[in-house]
Amino acid sequence: MSSSNDYVPVDSTTLIMDGWFHERGPLWPGQAMSLRVQSVVHHSRSPYQDILIFDSTDHGRVLVLDGVIQVTERDEFAYQEMISHLPLYGHPCPRRVLVIGGGDGGVLREVAKHSCVESITLCEIDSEVIRLSKEHLPQLSVGYGDPRVEVKVMDGNVFMAANPGTFDVIITDSSDPIGPAGVLFETPFYDAMYQALAPGGVVCTQGENFWLHTDLIKPLIDGIKGKYSTVEYANISIPTYPSGGIGFIIGTKGREGDGVRRPKRREEAREVVEGFKYYDHEVHEAAFVLPAFARKAIYGE
Repeated sequence: MSSSNDYVPVDSTTLIMDGWFHERGPLWPGQAMSLRVQSVVHHSRSPYQDILIFDSTDHGRVLVLDGVIQVTERDEFAYQEMISHLPLYGHPCPRRVLVIGGGDGGVLREVAKHSCVESITLCEIDSEVIRLSKEHLPQLSVGYGDPRVEVKVMDGNVFMAANPGTFDVIITDSSDPIGPAGVLFETPFYDAMYQALAPGGVVCTQGENFWLHTDLIKPLIDGIKGKYSTVEYANISIPTYPSGGIGFIIGTKGREGDGVRRPKRREEAREVVEGFKYYDHEVHEAAFVLPAFARKAIYGE
C-alpha cells in the first residue's frame, strides 16, 4: 500500500494519447482501461490531486482524479446506488448519515432518496472536487440541493473525532489507496468510524476489487473484525472500474447475526426501489455472494 510519502503526483492529460484516455493505475499492473476522448472539459491541480474532466464518445462525461477514473455518466449509478443503499437498507431506521469523500455528489443524491434520513453531512477535504462537480457534473451533484445536506470541507478523521456516537450510517466514498487516500484503507480510520457510529450503526467503504486486491482486502477485514460486530465484503459489476467490478467493506456496531446481508424496510422502500437502475433487494443479498476463490482468499473459508 502506498503512502503519501512515496506518492508521485500525476498529470492526467499525459494519459491521453491518439484520442484515447488510458488509465494505468499502479494497483492493477499489466492491464489498462481506455476510453475514447471527445473533448477535454477541464484540467487543473488542486492542493490535493490532479483533476481531469472530459467528454467521452460512448460513456458520457468522465471524472478522473490522479489519473484514475472515478465516474462516467454511463455507469456511475451502479456504484452510487450500491455503496449507498447496501448500508441504508441494511439499517432499520437511519436518521443521521455521514458521507466522507464523495465530493462529486453522487452518494448524496442516493442518500437523499431515503425519507427516514433527517440529516446528511458530507465531509470532503478537496473543495475543488465539489466546485467542479457542481459546474460540470449536474447528474451527480444534484444531491447538494437537498436541504438536509450540510457540507464540511475538512479532514474526515478530525470531524469524526469531534462527533462520537453520532451517526447511524457512515459511507466513505474514497479513491484508491494511493497517496492521500491511503489512510482511508488503514485500521485507525475504521477505528475512528466505529467511534463516530451510534449503537446499531453501519459503515460502508469502497473496498477495491477481489480479482486484484485480496492482499489489501483480507488484512483490512482481519484488522477490524475484532472491533465491529459483523464485517462483510460485497461486490458489484461496473464496467469502467478495474477488472469490471468493485467491492465494499461493510461493518456494524452492536449488531449480531446477518449484519446487513438482508435488507430491512422492504415494504416501505418498494416504490423507491422500483426507480433504481441497479439496486433492488435481490441484488442486495446477491452482492454478498462471492466466488469460491475470493471467499477463500478474503475469509479463509
